[in-house]
Amino acid sequence: MIQPRPQDSTTAAHERVYRALRTKIMHGEIAPGEALTLRGIGKTYNVSMTPAREAVRRLVAEGALFLSSSGRVSTPALSNERIEELATLRALLEPELASRALPRAHFALIDRLEAINQGVNQVIARHDATGYIRMNLEFHRTLYLRAQAPAMLAMAETVWLQLGPTMRALYGRLNRTEPPYHHKLILSALKAGDEPGLRLAVRADATQGLRMLKG
Repeated sequence: MIQPRPQDSTTAAHERVYRALRTKIMHGEIAPGEALTLRGIGKTYNVSMTPAREAVRRLVAEGALFLSSSGRVSTPALSNERIEELATLRALLEPELASRALPRAHFALIDRLEAINQGVNQVIARHDATGYIRMNLEFHRTLYLRAQAPAMLAMAETVWLQLGPTMRALYGRLNRTEPPYHHKLILSALKAGDEPGLRLAVRADATQGLRMLKG
């Protein structure tokens, strides 16, 4: 049996840590401004400093983590201006993705989106903030995958990643008791083949809550 080279093992470890940390940040499992250490990351994921450092480097490049001049690593605490910028990016990217998905929005997709929305109901009943963020992003990603625009979707996911910790704070402020109202409008527009209505509903869903965070 051929043994993996040490470099292969390091690469695999770095990719595992990167994906796990990326998911935690995107789903709001780490608070805004929370400090992370390479030692702590290594202990959590049972890896050496090298893969932990490489995973952090990639996440800093994506804007998911912030590296200070002193070398401190943390999740970003977003300013009002940054929230507005990211909300604007969502308003530009996501209606376009939804519009491109519309011609491929067959009944099976709509059924899947309605099932996800029911899942949103369940996590709201449990007051599960990270579950809510995860299911909400799954709703959007499931629709946008039908756009067949991978570069545009990757850009949208980078925006979600930068917003993850802030979305956790937003959930607490909104005090949700039911799925987002605009999800219903998105589903109605998909069923009707209403492209302008779909764009409007997606834009409102992507931006209205974020703008509540601006103090």
